[in-house]
Amino acid sequence: MTDAVRVGFVCVQNAGRSQMATAFAERERERRGAEWVEIVTGGTDPADRVHEAVVDTMREVGVDLADRTPREVSREELAACDYVVTMGCSASDVCPATWSGENRDWGLDDPDGRDPEAVRAIRDEIETRVGALFDELEREREPADA
Repeated sequence: MTDAVRVGFVCVQNAGRSQMATAFAERERERRGAEWVEIVTGGTDPADRVHEAVVDTMREVGVDLADRTPREVSREELAACDYVVTMGCSASDVCPATWSGENRDWGLDDPDGRDPEAVRAIRDEIETRVGALFDELEREREPADA
């Protein structure tokens, strides 16, 4: 299989959870040499900037989100995704009815306005889930490459 797999990380504001998931996915892609994974991120109602607590907490693990800007995700972008991962808000209102990809809702708390310990716990859960998602994507790819 040489086709790319497109994964979208989506939340309402694209200012916290989906930004963390995207950053961890980019890091996993680089660590694993998984250039075949394309990453899309966005929100349905993007904020003006990434939440400061998220920037600070990600900096603790060597990831700089200070220059990232939340963006709106389009139905077309989502329709082109093989997987859309929402962070605790359903994608049913943004995924087209004819979309044939897989939607997963990770059901994570919103870090906005939370204390640093709570944001760290959310960050760590996202990091674990992104790693597990990449493990799964690699397993699904193995038979075709063998």
